[in-house]
Amino acid sequence: MSEYLILIMSKTKDAKYKNLFLGLLFDAIGMLSFAIPFIGDFSDVIWAPLSAWLMIRMYKGRAGQAAGAVSFIEEIIPGLDVIPTFTIMWLYTHVIKKEDTKKTIDV
Repeated sequence: MSEYLILIMSKTKDAKYKNLFLGLLFDAIGMLSFAIPFIGDFSDVIWAPLSAWLMIRMYKGRAGQAAGAVSFIEEIIPGLDVIPTFTIMWLYTHVIKKEDTKKTIDV
């Protein structure tokens, strides 16, 4: 039984850091529009809805939907690309809010 709980906790921890890595990657992609003058603004038109969709897929529920809307607005408005929306959402989910985790009893 305890091996099963350890396996569940391990998968949860792996998913947590996978989301952090993906969030950092997506934030970096969002900031690329600053690197390419003129073309960057056009890329925001494509990246904004994609980033919103990715945010909603990564974080379920109302928090994910709200973060998706914020991500879309942040990416579509020129100059706001420097805000790391995915990283902020990860911090909110895993540090500030601390997702409901199953409490285990050491036997």
